[in-house]
Amino acid sequence: MFIQPIDYFLAFWFVLAAASTLCVGVDQYRNNPEPVVMKWGFILVTLYMGPLGLLLYVLADKEPRPGEHEDFTKPLWKQGVGSTIHCVAGDATGIILAAVITATLGLPMWIDLIVEYLAGFAFGLFIFQSLFMKSMMGGTYWENVRKSFLPEFISMNFMMAGMAPVMSFLMMGRDMRAMEPTELLFWGVMSLGVIAGFTLAYPANVWLVARGLKHGLMTQRDEAGARHRPATEQRASMLMQHQQHQAAAAADHRGKGHDNQSADHDSHQMETDATTPQIAALGMVSLVALAIGMIAPANWLNMTLSARDVGGAIMPQGMIMDRDTPADTMRDMAAVDPRGVKTSYDLAAKGDQDLPFRIQNGVKVFDLRPSVIGWHILPNVTVDGYAYNGEIPGPRIHIRQGDRIRVNVTNALPEETTIHWHGMILPNQMDGPAEITQPPIEPGQTYSYEFTATQHGTYFYHPHAKPDRTQALGLYGAMIIDPANPADEVAADHDYVIQLQEWLLREGLTYPSMPMDGGMPNFFTINGKAYPSTETIHMKVGETLKVRFIGTNNGFIHPMHIHGGPFEVVARDGETIPASARFLADTINVGPGQRYDVVWKAREPGKWLIHCHIPHHTTNNNVEEKGGGGLMVVIDVVS
Repeated sequence: MFIQPIDYFLAFWFVLAAASTLCVGVDQYRNNPEPVVMKWGFILVTLYMGPLGLLLYVLADKEPRPGEHEDFTKPLWKQGVGSTIHCVAGDATGIILAAVITATLGLPMWIDLIVEYLAGFAFGLFIFQSLFMKSMMGGTYWENVRKSFLPEFISMNFMMAGMAPVMSFLMMGRDMRAMEPTELLFWGVMSLGVIAGFTLAYPANVWLVARGLKHGLMTQRDEAGARHRPATEQRASMLMQHQQHQAAAAADHRGKGHDNQSADHDSHQMETDATTPQIAALGMVSLVALAIGMIAPANWLNMTLSARDVGGAIMPQGMIMDRDTPADTMRDMAAVDPRGVKTSYDLAAKGDQDLPFRIQNGVKVFDLRPSVIGWHILPNVTVDGYAYNGEIPGPRIHIRQGDRIRVNVTNALPEETTIHWHGMILPNQMDGPAEITQPPIEPGQTYSYEFTATQHGTYFYHPHAKPDRTQALGLYGAMIIDPANPADEVAADHDYVIQLQEWLLREGLTYPSMPMDGGMPNFFTINGKAYPSTETIHMKVGETLKVRFIGTNNGFIHPMHIHGGPFEVVARDGETIPASARFLADTINVGPGQRYDVVWKAREPGKWLIHCHIPHHTTNNNVEEKGGGGLMVVIDVVS
């Protein structure tokens, strides 16, 4: 499932990479006269680098016309390409295989880099250089290991110096799907890392070829191919090969002296004119580059984390992540994975619907099932939310003072949860804080809460396991408790519950909104909808409306205001205010967790607003629609 624009680009890139690899492979085996090891070198590098590999093949190695491969590949820059291709094909293969294994095992990133380096070096030295090149280099396998060690060491250092920071910063950046081998992004980062490694290793390989320390491009023709070459070219080629085998070519022939091999499989023995100080200096520079590439990212990234810790998490833009940011923080701030959404609801779906119950031995039994859903807050805006029973807000638990209730909670979320009954007097073991009064309800588990409602008024329920994440994503619901004595109720003609929420939606992903860097909300809802998709309250002049404001939101205080005259504040946090202490107001600050019951009278006909008095909170992603947005509800009063 493609969930980010980069996914579509990567899919296109890998289609091009596959087509480019096919082109290179077919042409190598049909037309290009060179050893099998170089054929596979170009094939693998094109697989890793896509069209760039094809470009290098065409510009540096593909025989332009029959019989011209030897002369075409003579320039030193092309010989350097061939040497780097050979290095990258072996080293990158080992690195990528190691990256897949370490990610699967859940090893920390710093160990991952070390294992990748060792695997890349071993694969390049023992397989691609010493084994696959044995017939060309001559001598025994272990002699070739000894001869290849130093140039392979230098080349691999530069290769990894380019790959390591690219992998570190991109894998542990905002989109950490890049740490998961099952994701396209992982392979995209690997491809970019190989390109960076090739670029950094190329200059060193040019020098290594020029000094006779490494092979460049080579030509290998069968007898049929040799017969079709002009006699002058054949003689020139034989002379060139003779010079190579004598290892006495002048310095100006050094990048050209390794480009031919005839069908008799003569070995390519090499001698170098590089001095020990030159080789030592280049080796030291390669080690410094490697150290910088491997160690420097730890200044900015938490390299102790692994794919198992945070793999697949996508962080919000602007979130500060540094070397001290723990995995728990990243998981809590991460976007909801759209692939976890099993059910989506259109704009007509409503939250806060009465939750049905059944009676068992005098106990009212309710069932709640938190899960991941798609929820429309506007006609063209859908959030990936956490919901109780497919509703945001969750269904209303409406009971009577003195009722004994049991609530069975079955967790269908990808993470743990609990339920806290906000403001309720109940046994401590029923209170809901995870790991304090109860173990968290793990995915797939069921937990039952049972208590007697001794209070009456406006209350609500929400999780007390990672509430900054799970409540912000939609896990909250009203609990309305009628008094045992109806006379204790402050009566009104209409009763309306308002549950507030803040949302962060960017690039099609939903993040838990929080008052911190990267977590600031850009959408706001009343009862799960943003204006102009909020409900309209219909009344007549002279009627009264009880509004129950519930601070089910996590992050902000909302000064809630009603147009058309003041209201009377009759209850706070579920407790009815004595008649003598009630007061008139037109704005009340509703903070997270707070509840206020107010009674408003329709004095004049018209359309009167209930809204937050922070203007940004009455917009949708900073945009007004039909006069506003976000935290707005219309009261339509007729005569």
